[in-house]
Amino acid sequence: MANGQGTRKLRPQVSMRMLFPLAPRLGTQGGLAVVMGDAEAPGQSGGVPADQGVQPATGRGGALVEFTPTPGGLALVSPYHTHRAGDPLDLVALAEQVQKADEFIRANATNKLTVIAEQIQHLQEQARKVLEDARRDADLHHVACNIVKKPGNIYYLYKRESGQQYFSIISPKEWGTNCPHDFLGAYKLQHDLSWTPYEDIEKHDAKISIVDRLLSQPAALPPSTEPAFQGLTD
Repeated sequence: MANGQGTRKLRPQVSMRMLFPLAPRLGTQGGLAVVMGDAEAPGQSGGVPADQGVQPATGRGGALVEFTPTPGGLALVSPYHTHRAGDPLDLVALAEQVQKADEFIRANATNKLTVIAEQIQHLQEQARKVLEDARRDADLHHVACNIVKKPGNIYYLYKRESGQQYFSIISPKEWGTNCPHDFLGAYKLQHDLSWTPYEDIEKHDAKISIVDRLLSQPAALPPSTEPAFQGLTD
């Protein structure tokens, strides 16, 4: 239209109702235009839902988040721009990451189970040795002996021609060449009434000595049996 100030173009006035004739009232959230949906249903809380636990994986590869047209009860104006996949290489990287995580988890579990298996094997060996020592100690206590056995002494085991075994306090060295019976071995009776073979006496005494030194130190045992609350109260 021409007037005294010249000719100027008229801009068409387009209302939002013309663009979205079916949309109800508009609102914004986080800088993104959204269409306000229905009010929240009664009994539903707007807070974060409680943790329901992690469901076991059902597939080998990674998975994308499910499409939600109305997140939080609000319908998106442009769901395509919000949920579009983007670069196809992202899906490949996601699958590779999930596969790598599976491999690392399997390797970690294998390492831990290997350590546990070694510990179980070691405990089995210790249990077998305990049973063998207990059987040997019981047999030695039932060996014939004419004296009362006292802990701390060494006793020598002999065997007669009849097959009977017996304990004696006389060593083969003291018998010399006149030893009347076959010598089977020497054992030391410990204070817990267990028997230690003669060749293991020195090693066993060294362990007992180390334990005695640890127990004799002032810091090894608490000065009293009362519980210590130092530092816990004013």
